[in-house]
Amino acid sequence: MADKADIATEMMENRLEGALANRPRWIGVDWAGSAECDDCGEEIPAARRQAAPWATTCIECQSIRERKRRHVR
Repeated sequence: MADKADIATEMMENRLEGALANRPRWIGVDWAGSAECDDCGEEIPAARRQAAPWATTCIECQSIRERKRRHVR
């Protein structure tokens, strides 16, 4: 029988696998180019793309996501 730590580890592994499967393919990507936010469609600012190249949302939309996530818990 699995204990809570085993269950938590399995959940984290599943989330990581999902995140890796859905990540953008960055090979050959020109970071100087534009990227659109997944939520609002606006361009993600260059400073954010440089600081967090994996980001798929602008700062505003990411903040909304995080607030919603905290509210749900």
